[in-house]
Amino acid sequence: MSPSDGSAPMIRVRNLTRRFGSFTAVDAIDFDVEPGAIYGFLGPNGSGKSTVIRMLCGLLEPSEGEAVLDGIDVVRRPEAIKQRIGYTSQRFSLYEDLTVRENIQFFGAVYGLTPGRIRTRRDDVAALVGIGPYMDRLAGRLSGGWKQRLAVACALLHEPRIIFLDEPTAGIDPVARRDLWDLLFKLAGEGTTLFVTTHYMDEAERCTDVGYLYMSKLVVAGKPADLKRMPEVTPPGFHRLEVECDRPARTLGVLRASEGVADATLFGQAIHLLAAESLGPDDVRAIIEKAGIATREIRDIEPSLEDVFVMLTRLHTAQAANGASAARGGA
Repeated sequence: MSPSDGSAPMIRVRNLTRRFGSFTAVDAIDFDVEPGAIYGFLGPNGSGKSTVIRMLCGLLEPSEGEAVLDGIDVVRRPEAIKQRIGYTSQRFSLYEDLTVRENIQFFGAVYGLTPGRIRTRRDDVAALVGIGPYMDRLAGRLSGGWKQRLAVACALLHEPRIIFLDEPTAGIDPVARRDLWDLLFKLAGEGTTLFVTTHYMDEAERCTDVGYLYMSKLVVAGKPADLKRMPEVTPPGFHRLEVECDRPARTLGVLRASEGVADATLFGQAIHLLAAESLGPDDVRAIIEKAGIATREIRDIEPSLEDVFVMLTRLHTAQAANGASAARGGA
């Protein structure tokens, strides 16, 4: 298979599985990532995200299944894939006792670039990530946001078509997070495919596509707008409401105890409800005001990605529990 020409998926995964003895860390997952996409890969700690990335990067052989990146079969040709991918880890993994310039030059040599090519690419990536003014500063003296920019710069040196970013904004301030995402948007706009793990729901909303891994299984994958329209997220006969009121923490308990309310959670200073359609805004207002709490606004809303993942996690957990009970009953 030849490298991707733009019509085939940049990443194609089928039945990808990894077992460690009797433990299945990744269980028969399938997904595609299109060229130039920002693919958000989400899931709780221990769900198998890092294992998936290690397999896609050719660092860990799958137990079953296949993964094709940019037209290259990772299982058959793991070494060939390494020139086509870049990787940045959650923890800063460059050399803190080297300057920015020295880190870039070192990793250029690691990637096998000639000295002349290193100089050219050093200037290109420094301009792209905006780190030029800090070229002679020790990496250990950079802020968290600038460390991540340096990590991205080093990952871009050999002009990879795919970059894996493992929680790239963990531990950095909100301004640096936004700046880093602006850089990711720029890279995607220039055709680089990004595979990003994150725990932040607002970051997941910025991705072109998302996949959610839970208990080793890929529970759902698709475009955020499509996932929000899934019937499992807002079941037939229900709707979602946002409630703004005084004393939201106390109101939360009142609503959770009310008939017709399937779910209620605090969302900032507001409350998000999943309620029966028979329970309209006026009915909710009456419940709250009966408890002596003033309401300001109640309106219908669309589900968020957080709602998607919460609902699908609960369904998946319930199905797993029912399957285990059935297995015990048949034993």
